[in-house]
Formats: sequence, C-alpha cells, structure tokens
Amino acid sequence: MDKKIIGIDLGGTTVKFAILTAQGDVQQKWSIPTNILDDGTHIVPDIIASINHHMELYGLTKDDFLGIGMGTPGSVDRQLGTVIGAYNLNWKTTQAIKEAIESKTGIPFAIDNDANVAALGEQWKGAGENNPDVVFVTLGTGVGGGVIMNGQLLHGVAGAAGEIGHITVDPDGFECTCGKRGCLETVSSATGVVRVARHLSEEFAGDSELKKQLDNGESITSKDVFVAAEAGDLFANMVVDKVCYYLGLATGNIGNTLNPSSIVLGGGVSAAGEFLRSRVEKNFLQFVFPQVGESTKIKLAELGNDAGVIGAASLAMKVEK
Repeated sequence: MDKKIIGIDLGGTTVKFAILTAQGDVQQKWSIPTNILDDGTHIVPDIIASINHHMELYGLTKDDFLGIGMGTPGSVDRQLGTVIGAYNLNWKTTQAIKEAIESKTGIPFAIDNDANVAALGEQWKGAGENNPDVVFVTLGTGVGGGVIMNGQLLHGVAGAAGEIGHITVDPDGFECTCGKRGCLETVSSATGVVRVARHLSEEFAGDSELKKQLDNGESITSKDVFVAAEAGDLFANMVVDKVCYYLGLATGNIGNTLNPSSIVLGGGVSAAGEFLRSRVEKNFLQFVFPQVGESTKIKLAELGNDAGVIGAASLAMKVEK
C-alpha cells in the first residue's frame, strides 16, 4: 500500500489537518480550535492528541506514513524544528515542536513558515501546475509570499527570502510596521487598500458613494472598495487602479529578477478575482522585460484554505527516513 502524508496548517484560531496520498490528493480533513491560553502550552499536545486519535479512528499506524509537515506563524528553525516569536499563538519562548511530535507519534516531522507552505501548496497542486519555478504572493491582513525556484523553496541566509510585502513600491509612501516606508504591504494588503482609499479621497471631488461613506466617517473594507469599483464607482476605480499599479510594479520586479512560470496571487484581497488579476497584469506588462512578459503569467490562487495543509504535507515528502 502507498504510504500517506499528513499536513498541518497552524493558525491563530484554528489548526487544520489533512491526510493525503503521496501524489497530493486529500483523503481526510479535519480541524480543531487553537488553544492559545497559558502561553500556548496546549497547542502542541492538542495537535499530537488529534493526530493519534484520527490515526486510531481510520485504523492507521505510524508505518502507514512517510511523514508529517506543518506550516506555522513565527520564526522557524527548520533543522531543529523549533519556532519562536509566534505572538498570535502566545509563543514568546522557543517551542521544540519537532522533538515533541516525533516522540509522541513516531512519525518523521518537518516544519516551515506558513506563507512558505501555502506557496508550496499552490505550486504543487494549485495554479502553479507543479512547475518548478513559481512565486506566490498572499494579499491578506499583511502581504506575504514564497519563492520556489528549481523546485526548491528559497529561504535566504536569515530565512527572510520571499518577504514580498516589503518590496518598496513608493519610497515616499506610508510608514510600514517594519519601520521603513512605502512597502507593498502598506498599499495592497486588506488594510492597505483602505489606507489608499482614505488618502485619495482627500483630493477626489466627483460623485461617489464610497467617498461619501469615508467623508461620513463610516468604516470600509477592501472588499467594499472592489465591489464599488466593479459597480462602476469612479472613485473606487481610482483606488483599485492605484493598488494594481503598485502590485504590477512589485510583480514586475519579481518577474525581471526570477522569471518564474507564474506569479500566483492569493489571500483575501485576491477574492476580487479576474477584476484584480487583469489590472495587475496590465501594469506588470508595463514594467517587465519583453521575454518576461511573454513567459511569466499572473494567475489567481486556486486552493483557497487548502493551500496550507497541502503545502505542509509536501514537506513530509522530504523527511522520509
């Protein structure tokens, strides 16, 4: 019988699990709430208990598995299998995750950053179509990403490769949480889109429902901006054009540097779909070298919430003992 792999996507509210075939087909999925109480000391024991319970439930033993892979927030030491600085999990000190999970399940374990494993998922079973050169950009509360070249995830010397959210797109722009100015994250994350809208509303004098909402002090979301733009709101379209200009500039720089087969846009903001993708592509083509424009495609992510567990499971393929 073919051996299976387990993928775990650890988030601040939910831990998602999946059992997959070695070909990447999901066979079972489940999730548990993330218990961050008591400095997050319950998280790893809960994960171990859930894995062992489900193995028993499905009549499986450790010998049925090649490995377990996990994506996590925070700074990851992949060799030691430790995590530090995952503040949304209350993990203030170093967590020895690999050691705990391997000793209690008997299955080899691998771990990486959550944005990286989502990139692996999209590259393997999603929009990346299993091409060896794919860049993933996730547009959520922040902007993250992962870079896969020659089939290998790039980490960089300090593990900071793929920090796409911190590409500078406007040197005189908004201040970023990282301490510098004009990062992509400040203008194209969910909060960034709203920030651009507030900034541009000061100089817009035409008729716009979205502008009226802002002038009335109502709170708006990035989704509101895209919905209004699709409905033909002039001001909302101005905002979307600006956001897509910045995304086109950043993806253009990525394209010229790496020339991947695709740059995949995922995360909450990407729910705007083709309306967003086509505008980013138009700007991207302005900023790239001709051969890059012909060979690198701008795509939308396809796996949604499953990208994390599928990508995490692919890490397990590399830990076979």
